[in-house]
Amino acid sequence: MPEPSPIKRKRRGRLLRTGAAFLVLFAVAGYLAVQYVTGGTGAPGCRAVSAKDDGATYEFSPEQAVNAATITAVGIARGMPERAVTIALATALQESALRNLDHGDRDSLGLFQQRPSMGWGTEEQIMDPSYAAGMFYDHLAEVPGYTRLPLTVAAQRVQRSGFPQAYAKHEPDATLLAAALTGRAGATLTCDGRPAATQAAGPEAVRSALVRDFGRDALEETAAEVGGKGEGDGDGSVEFAAETSGRTVTVPVSADTNAVAGRTVEQRGWQLAHWAVANASALHIRSVSYAGREWTAGNTDSRWRATGTTEATDAKGSGGTGGAAGAVRIVTGQ
Repeated sequence: MPEPSPIKRKRRGRLLRTGAAFLVLFAVAGYLAVQYVTGGTGAPGCRAVSAKDDGATYEFSPEQAVNAATITAVGIARGMPERAVTIALATALQESALRNLDHGDRDSLGLFQQRPSMGWGTEEQIMDPSYAAGMFYDHLAEVPGYTRLPLTVAAQRVQRSGFPQAYAKHEPDATLLAAALTGRAGATLTCDGRPAATQAAGPEAVRSALVRDFGRDALEETAAEVGGKGEGDGDGSVEFAAETSGRTVTVPVSADTNAVAGRTVEQRGWQLAHWAVANASALHIRSVSYAGREWTAGNTDSRWRATGTTEATDAKGSGGTGGAAGAVRIVTGQ
């Protein structure tokens, strides 16, 4: 049998090298896609910074941001103090890294790795972040003097973990997150805000998520602000009038009747604004504005920028940003 010519051997070698190069490119593209979706290197990210100018920063993924915002909103809606939110966030950071896991030790599930066999609820219930957070707060509220206990002791009284000291290392990050997500530190939470194609989007999705985390009251106020009246249909849902633009959800900021003493209207506003930013990728939110500041998705630095206008005068937000009550305006991409 005749030997292949040198020219044919060279062509075959080039084809093999080209094929190998394409395989490497596909592998790299697949890796980057997985990292983007799961919150790894190169994924759209979120950041909470300290309002004390001490350089403290916590960076996390959009998935983690949504869960942290839900945990915080559920706690505030129940009238829990910021310390309770810090304990809950630190616990979820340790148990699941703020991810809603469908697996764990034995039958442990969800953000707090709660076990159906230990009476925390059904599997479906525990996999609902709002339910899981509510159960954690219910048990925490039963711990005498939990606000005065070391964080790891308070968390352990609820969790009964085999590693009771593990919660302590998350306290600095949880404290930073709680300050931003409760609204005590205004304009300190940002996200890249790149939309996730697999998630629902638009004003109705934003309203549904608000109801999920804050309850119906916040949405009934929203309906009144945009010119309609929320009307219950007997199953716990509310119908809402749409704004003229069709893409803006306006949430009036008023005193939170469930809030602990000393919590200001401005803190309520920043809580709602930061909640919207944390949910930006999941809900296709393009911009959020409050108290003369605006965050816009896709900015390279994702900072809150002054708009040149304020919604009230002679008022000072707790984060030192100026502005006051009024409304949080959330503009969606659809």
